[in-house]
Amino acid sequence: MAKLYSETRRDSVLNNLVPKEETIKFLLDYSKALSVIDYNKMKFEALLN
Repeated sequence: MAKLYSETRRDSVLNNLVPKEETIKFLLDYSKALSVIDYNKMKFEALLN
């Protein structure tokens, strides 16, 4: 019984994990604008807008 419940629950959760188009666009735009600069074992992050 527990095995059947966990399988159906997992399937329903995985089906609900579809991101919105706006979320994907935001993440892609953010990753394009992010610049990471390595300098003497330090990392600097700059958001280029």
